[in-house]
Amino acid sequence: MSSVFHRQATMTPATAVSGEGCYIVDAAGRRYLDASGGAAVSCLGHSDPAVIAAIREQTEQLAFAHTGFFTTEPAERLADFLTAAAPGDLSKVYFVSGGSEGVEAALKLARQYMVERGQPQRCHYIARWQSYHGNTLGGLSVGGNRPRRELYGPILLDSHHISPCYAYRHRRDDESEEAYGLRVADELAARIEELGGDRVIAFIAETVVGATSGAVPPAPGYFRRIREICDRYGVLLILDEVMCGMGRTGSLFACAQEGVVPDIVVIAKGLGAGYQPIGALLCRQHVFDAIAEGSGSFQHGHTYMGHPTACAAALAVQEKIRDEALLDNVEAMGARLEAALHDRFGNHAHVGDIRGRGLFRALELVRDRGSKEPFDPAARLHARVKRTAMGRGLICYPSGGTADGIAGDHVLLAPPFIVGETQIDELTEKLDIALSEALQEVIG
Repeated sequence: MSSVFHRQATMTPATAVSGEGCYIVDAAGRRYLDASGGAAVSCLGHSDPAVIAAIREQTEQLAFAHTGFFTTEPAERLADFLTAAAPGDLSKVYFVSGGSEGVEAALKLARQYMVERGQPQRCHYIARWQSYHGNTLGGLSVGGNRPRRELYGPILLDSHHISPCYAYRHRRDDESEEAYGLRVADELAARIEELGGDRVIAFIAETVVGATSGAVPPAPGYFRRIREICDRYGVLLILDEVMCGMGRTGSLFACAQEGVVPDIVVIAKGLGAGYQPIGALLCRQHVFDAIAEGSGSFQHGHTYMGHPTACAAALAVQEKIRDEALLDNVEAMGARLEAALHDRFGNHAHVGDIRGRGLFRALELVRDRGSKEPFDPAARLHARVKRTAMGRGLICYPSGGTADGIAGDHVLLAPPFIVGETQIDELTEKLDIALSEALQEVIG
């Protein structure tokens, strides 16, 4: 058995040895179409020569310099790139090594902001059920993924949760999607009133929900109402775009499609496309100014924040996405993927919903389409789909607990931005076969 401590402690996964474009090859020579970018990370695919060259050049020049002593050119250039592309006045960037670190930094920045502005009584965070905000204790505390929270419940922070914006499961037959979205958004105002209008620090949400529920987009008008509520009560709006941001939904920042500017937005995954570990938060000028004009120092930090090699890699990734107009391909291939999924699974007896934006799509699997009844969680249909798909040379991202944290299954798809028509066809063909094989195991 391997000496590496893998997530599944009693088994060792296949060994990946090389990658090329949209494919990964293992030690046995098996070739896999990476239709989920791992966990929506590898937006440029694998072995991109320009990014590899940027990493090599930076390590030869300066691999690391601690931000307690220096800034570096790659960090400054990447920050300038991101703020120029960001909506509104998201004008300051704080680099970390991944999404969980980014969320943790955002939570702490939001608390310090309130203290610096003379509101130390603000101590509550509000989030949504069926969300995911990372695996640190702070991220798990605001996250709404019940299975991930359960083991650590006694040591989590006391956070508060409202309903998700999840129209497939919760919209009433007598209301439009927009009316539904406004109704669940208004839960935020009710919870703020319940906790005390001057005691809430921030509301945090994924702009498009990722792995917990499977590419669930917000209802029309939902985030505009959320923004209004946050402004009314002086609450900060934190958007988690770790999975859905950096072009995954068709725009560099997913919130641009909602017409809102958060006070803080967290990005990662597609920022560095897996070539180096990197994440970041961007904050609006007023958040930065509260620190700069107050104590003058953000009471937080990590050893590898602003890592020059990671920043150089991420800058090369983002420049390639821009220079080769890959967001146009996200829209074109996203539309083709959506059409292919509806063509192949639109009338499937066990596919209840097909949803998402851009190259961020999901199938929700159900036992009965009419009632939307999920499969028995004990069947672990999502795990079976993952196994049968890999057996067919397809990497996808199935998860369980989709409906309520316990029951429900979905398959998340997030192929690289370089994907073409041939790979879209290959993806849908292999997924159809894998799903049929997994369902055969469960229902015979």
